[in-house]
Amino acid sequence: MTALRTLAAAHFRSHRLARLETDGRSVALFGPNGAGKTNLLEAVSLLSPGRGLRRAEADALPRRPEALGWRVSARLSAPDGPREVETGADAPGQPRAVRIDGKTVPQARLASLLRIVWLTPAMDRLWTEGAAERRRFIDRAAMGFEPEHADRALAYEKAMRERNRLLRDDVRDPRWFDALEARMATEGAAIARARAQTVAALAAAQEAAETAFPAAALALEGDPDAALAEALAAGLAPEAAEAEAEARLRAALAEGRSRDVAAGRTLTGPHRTDLAAVYAAKGAPARLCSTGEQKALLISLTLATARALTARAGTPPLLLLDEVAAHLDETRRAALYAEIRALGAQAWMTGTEAHLFDSLGDEALRVAVTEGPEGSTLSPA
Repeated sequence: MTALRTLAAAHFRSHRLARLETDGRSVALFGPNGAGKTNLLEAVSLLSPGRGLRRAEADALPRRPEALGWRVSARLSAPDGPREVETGADAPGQPRAVRIDGKTVPQARLASLLRIVWLTPAMDRLWTEGAAERRRFIDRAAMGFEPEHADRALAYEKAMRERNRLLRDDVRDPRWFDALEARMATEGAAIARARAQTVAALAAAQEAAETAFPAAALALEGDPDAALAEALAAGLAPEAAEAEAEARLRAALAEGRSRDVAAGRTLTGPHRTDLAAVYAAKGAPARLCSTGEQKALLISLTLATARALTARAGTPPLLLLDEVAAHLDETRRAALYAEIRALGAQAWMTGTEAHLFDSLGDEALRVAVTEGPEGSTLSPA
């Protein structure tokens, strides 16, 4: 089991200095709105690649009004032994640095050290907002299966930005486009293949589980993701399906240059993919379901992601569940905690009231979070 044994956050958001010793148990943070509970979950989320569960800009992270550098550090228990991880910036405006066991490493290395799955109130709009949020959801899940997915996404975005610059500048030399499109096709096909395999893994994880939460039927929409997913479902080997998708994407990019010049941007590729979901038992698209049904589907997919990652990696991911208990009745809360227990995962949860976590018993460390003149304070209950 991978778990945080200690967490420390210095000059981070509302926390001047926060430190928790967890002994590997789950953590239930409770207190009034605005006390700093979600800030701690955000600190944990920054132990994975990317901008964390709020997708915050760098200048939003340092504590105000001091605006010094910020730091988040943790000691992990992992299958290969204890590890130390630290991330932060030494001063406002400086880039975020990452250190693992005292050595500075690229941020992408975090994906192979610690897998984190989160659910936040902002994600409640996943099924009703634009496709970008749904792509982000499936990409984070794919990163758990394949840590290199993050590097592929960065490489694809970099090549696409360069291609878009050529389009806006009305460059016509095909040699410039050929090189960038070859890179986009290689990375884009790998991204599409990872997404398709992730969707298949989530479907299997839902089918294999007896759960109080409804299953969601998922499908990728857009080229090359949809066609690649269909090829895998038909039995084509992943390597062959990826090669086909690469050739198809490269041809589509070349053929679409004139159209893309008119638009000033690239209109074909995995950056335009969408994730469709259907409430399986009712046959209703998630976007048309009630708010409660959409939340239940989201919890179901979060748990399915954790189950699938556990099956693949042999150890459960960390779960960050922000205000999730407040939206569930007592029966569903107990069902959620039972699933966390069955996974063997360490969960970091927030809620406004301590009683929301009663059915966890001694399995979770309860911590009261309050806001004072010197910032947020933590008091193990």
